[in-house]
Amino acid sequence: MAIRFIETALEGVILIEPNVFKDSRGFFLETYQQARYAENGVAPAFVQDNHSRSERGVVRGLHYQLRHPQAKLVYAVRGTIFDVAVDIRKGSKTFGQWTGHILSDENRRQLYIPEGFAHGFSVLSQTVDVTYKCSDVYTPGDEYGILFNDPGLNIDWQVEAPISSDKDKLYPLLNQVARELLP
Repeated sequence: MAIRFIETALEGVILIEPNVFKDSRGFFLETYQQARYAENGVAPAFVQDNHSRSERGVVRGLHYQLRHPQAKLVYAVRGTIFDVAVDIRKGSKTFGQWTGHILSDENRRQLYIPEGFAHGFSVLSQTVDVTYKCSDVYTPGDEYGILFNDPGLNIDWQVEAPISSDKDKLYPLLNQVARELLP
């Protein structure tokens, strides 16, 4: 089976299904190859890699940076997440729409999220380790967000009692964000 790059309903957001080679010893897969990914719409220069660990029920997000926007390539190394991208680009025909995909150590899928989207995920397994590549460095003071349970977005995070950080609970609804604070 060849690696698959699958367009989602949101232009630029791409679900990636890599080749996984399994045998009695385990498995091998290529998680990123610049030329192949660029040929298929994943073209930014990634400059930072992040790794997070979370427990069941945690919701992280919805986050974005404005002056230092980040495209992201997200991968669940161990466990399962529901990964979400929300289009927050002013003037976009899909503004306020979202797409969500299960990423796990079973399906080995990745999600590419270009600049101009808010990103978040919920943890569906007991614990999860998530890695993601970013096209710009994290810049304190340039972090913004949308309330993860914004009723206008109506995202089904697939967890019964979401656990969120105090900071994430204080983010505004998308329709309350000042226009100059959107990409």
